[in-house]
Amino acid sequence: MAQPLSSPHERVLQLIQREQLLPAGVRVVAALSGGADSVALTLLLRELAEQGGFVLAGVAHLNHGLRAAADGDEQFCRELAATLALPIDVERVDVALAARRGRISLEDAGHQERYAFFRRAAARMRADRVATGHHRDDQAETLLMRLIRGAGPDGLAGIRPRAGCVVRPLLHVSRAALRAWLEERGQQFLEDETNRDAAFTRNRVRHELIPFLEARFSPPIAGVLARTAEIVRADAEWMDAAADEVAPAVLALGDRDAALDAAALLRQPTAMARRLARRALEHVAGRRPEFDTVERLLAVASAPGGEIREADFPGCRVEWRGARLVIRPPLPRPRR
Repeated sequence: MAQPLSSPHERVLQLIQREQLLPAGVRVVAALSGGADSVALTLLLRELAEQGGFVLAGVAHLNHGLRAAADGDEQFCRELAATLALPIDVERVDVALAARRGRISLEDAGHQERYAFFRRAAARMRADRVATGHHRDDQAETLLMRLIRGAGPDGLAGIRPRAGCVVRPLLHVSRAALRAWLEERGQQFLEDETNRDAAFTRNRVRHELIPFLEARFSPPIAGVLARTAEIVRADAEWMDAAADEVAPAVLALGDRDAALDAAALLRQPTAMARRLARRALEHVAGRRPEFDTVERLLAVASAPGGEIREADFPGCRVEWRGARLVIRPPLPRPRR
């Protein structure tokens, strides 16, 4: 049956083709939580597979064990997969325990466990990609959250359509459009009560900040923010490509260390110098550095004759070696 103009089918297929998210013959697994977004994702991929030339290999569900309804969510996903004649891969993890062990928030622990599971599920299903249900409203919320916390072009680029093996085909479709599409079909989905918990920053942005902006400033604010993220992403990707060309003359990456030619670094425009310094720090520390950390490294680079010959940075150590700044893993902590 032909779909109306700008239907979820059309928007999803356009994004898949424009960003080459699912090339012909690729096998993809849909991340299925049971919520409206992931159910819509699964159905849309199933219906678009033949037209798009890709294969929906199955669905993957992670039981976080955080909610009393978690086992019911798992059962719903198993039943939906059976109805659609799709294989399902399920794992159970103790996210609360992972958060305590890693001394991180439940949100961060859930994110880490979820994406590690996606990689395992894809391998078991012989899939090349994992698709998640992130949509246009998620993009708007993410941009606002990062703006509030402080972010540069990479952060303000928001959720990318593809990151490694993970793809987000729904980024051009709104939450309301997805729910309306499911309701037209009479398709059930689950409601996660934690999505209204004001303890989570994203929920406050979703239920308080965005409605305020819609009512007082711009009714289509979610679409405006999502478009802004897309514009910034294109600029950030261009800057990355420019950094790739400059990097060989400034930055050398080793197996466990990095070295910056300080004079060459400081000859770069500020935006480029920050990007190269961030690459060096991230390569060694294994995580994206904060803005202040990058600025501190540039300050050290600008004073080669100063008193600072070596210094500890988050997740790494910086020291002068001749005219180069060398970034190494941190020194081991002495045993008590």
